[in-house]
Amino acid sequence: MRGRSAVRWLALLLLAGCGAADGGPRQACLAVERGGRAGDASAMVWVPGGVTVIGSDRFHAEEAPKRRVHVEGFWIDRHEVTNADFAAFIEATGYRTSNERNGGGAVFRASRTITSLDDITQWWRFEPTATWRWPHGASGPEAQPSMPVLQVTFADALAYARWKGRDLPTEVEWERAARGGIADAEFGWVSDSEPSSSKANVWQGAFPVHDAGVDGYRGLAPVGCFPANGYGLHDMAGNVWEITSTNWSSGSSKRSPVIKGGSWLCADSFCLRYRPAARQPSDPDMGTDHVGFRTIKRDPKHPRSWPMTGEKIGGRSVAPRLARSAALFSAPPGEQGS
Repeated sequence: MRGRSAVRWLALLLLAGCGAADGGPRQACLAVERGGRAGDASAMVWVPGGVTVIGSDRFHAEEAPKRRVHVEGFWIDRHEVTNADFAAFIEATGYRTSNERNGGGAVFRASRTITSLDDITQWWRFEPTATWRWPHGASGPEAQPSMPVLQVTFADALAYARWKGRDLPTEVEWERAARGGIADAEFGWVSDSEPSSSKANVWQGAFPVHDAGVDGYRGLAPVGCFPANGYGLHDMAGNVWEITSTNWSSGSSKRSPVIKGGSWLCADSFCLRYRPAARQPSDPDMGTDHVGFRTIKRDPKHPRSWPMTGEKIGGRSVAPRLARSAALFSAPPGEQGS
């Protein structure tokens, strides 16, 4: 069963494919409180309701047609859920992720020798020890608090969101937020001619051989290191793909969540999918090291009605226990999920 899931996920990664070492000049990143923010709306941004453009007719068939839809207003995380955030959830609930229960996830490895871009096994492999704590496997670096949480599935993301009293965004909600109030731009910024390296963490160079790191990162970046969009949201383009609650095939009972936004692996020469309209399916059963998520809170009331420093959501205390959460980052690989 696990082998079949790995094969299926590798097939999906061909679409979605289109560690952090020093690259070009780095930009200032947001200061992220370790393990904090439970119940605190100051870390969320209000996206007003209205009519928005969804989809595109310029790039890939799955993005068409370009259309206008009405979206109600909602709160959304200012940046992707971090390892610190997820650690607080794990500490409070004892939750074990899909990878921890099932044994591993998909990991990217740059390859010096590429015979064909049709063979993704040259740069993707299944790693039995890959979990959110060790996103590249037990032999790789530990998850750092300010980095987006990786190696999570739809079920893991939804469990975290429910614990926070929130939800995952639909594809339409996510795309509304990603456009930042710009109606027709194909990217999340005003001019399509602006270089992506100044706007998002994506791949520069020959994919998948060498990431030149012109944007300041060769690999994953901490959250909030690139300029916010028109709504004040960071990393809606690049860094990691983000899980939505929308199913890829609306007529199928089997869930394959739509992911949005592209990742640090998106190269202009290979996928160019760090655009609001870009969409891909994801495997519901196994995580990877370039997919994460953020949460939303739907509230029909005025934005100021949501408590900015409250300690409870839905009557349940969700205040983080920081000292014990911090200990999760030093847990040896053999004790993951214990």
